[in-house]
Amino acid sequence: MVLNEQSGMYPDKPRHLSTTSPTDQTVQLNHLLKVAGAVVLDANKTWAELWNEFKQCVGRDGNALPQAPSFVPACGWPEFIEKVSLLKHYLDSIHRICNGQR
Repeated sequence: MVLNEQSGMYPDKPRHLSTTSPTDQTVQLNHLLKVAGAVVLDANKTWAELWNEFKQCVGRDGNALPQAPSFVPACGWPEFIEKVSLLKHYLDSIHRICNGQR
């Protein structure tokens, strides 16, 4: 790779770090934290919905109760599976955000 003389960017330096001031980086970090916070709220909301479906079948120790009926989600299996997939998406998004991946 060749030095990009217009931006002063070296090939081993990411462009987003080489062209922003410390103030811009602080603004970007604050924005990133707000985005991560919003994703966490959505993940927690989805988890609460799933837990409301399961909690009747689970004892205080986290194990299934012996007398628990076979589980059928009130929202139906398609929506339940969608919520589980959505929760996975939210958690994967948090992971990517925290690791600086896009």
